[in-house]
Amino acid sequence: MAQAAATTAQQKLSENDVQAIDRLRDAYSRLKSEIGRVIVGQHATVERLAICLFARGHALLMGVPGLAKTLLVSKLAETMSLNFNRIQFTPDLMPMDITGTDILQDTAEGRREFQFVHGPVFANIVLADEINRAPAKTQAAMLEAMQEHNVTVLGKSFHLDEPFLVLATQNPVEQEGTYPLPEAQLDRFMFLIELDYPSEAEEIQIARTTTGEALPKLERLMTPAEILAHQALVRRVPVPDHIYAYAARLVRKTRPSNPTAPAWIKPLVSWGAGPRAVQYLILGAKARAALLGSYMVRLEDVQEVATSVLTHRIITTFAAQAESIDARQIARRLVEETATDA
Repeated sequence: MAQAAATTAQQKLSENDVQAIDRLRDAYSRLKSEIGRVIVGQHATVERLAICLFARGHALLMGVPGLAKTLLVSKLAETMSLNFNRIQFTPDLMPMDITGTDILQDTAEGRREFQFVHGPVFANIVLADEINRAPAKTQAAMLEAMQEHNVTVLGKSFHLDEPFLVLATQNPVEQEGTYPLPEAQLDRFMFLIELDYPSEAEEIQIARTTTGEALPKLERLMTPAEILAHQALVRRVPVPDHIYAYAARLVRKTRPSNPTAPAWIKPLVSWGAGPRAVQYLILGAKARAALLGSYMVRLEDVQEVATSVLTHRIITTFAAQAESIDARQIARRLVEETATDA
């Protein structure tokens, strides 16, 4: 049955698309090898970042300081031939500090005119460091850039270069003086990617790699035009009907008011994931399938991305917090339980 489904999927794809998926698989394999020359471990994180890039999503990175988040993102941009900017969010950061603004300058003719000076958001990959430290007005400007791929300054709209990817970080340790992201803005992020401490062997290798000579310059594996072509290819990866049904069923079980939600959800969850979660489950599964060289989306593709999609969209109750049950544990349990009736 699986072989027949794969044959059907290949028939839905053109021969050019099949060859393009093969090229994307090979490029992704080289990408992992190149980044591995600088970044020790973090294999799951690299996969999640690649999925976001080719699915045209954004990601929220969560991890304590010192886990090489900035280095990882900058090296991803380097291998993809993309422009990279880092914005350090602070409580006094204003929207114009990230979008840019008009500045009065002298022209060659001797006149003084306002000219727009681009802010750091004008890049292909933007690392929004500690985004929850910025006030709501600045977060709203960033939200417009993420959602519309445009910024508006003094009534004028400016389009951002494609591809455009925002990777925002939050420090899970220090929360004093922060502005928690509202649920509507959290929902704009495709993935929540949590970085954990490295293993002992990885930590030893990190010390060896970073305390010697300068880090190597990585090979450029792809151009922006090729990335845009692969993003369009990901959208064409076929999805069987039962995968759509599974994704919708999984998301609906996160909502305590839904009749299909398990009984244990109701006391632990106050608000579940919305329809955008279903969209990102499918898009993430499509991107993962293409990166691994599959010509159709499989159930395991959805299951692999489900926790990253659902965790930041599940709002837990005080009862769950009192029992030290977080949203990630709830998402994992739902995925495990739903897999049995897929």
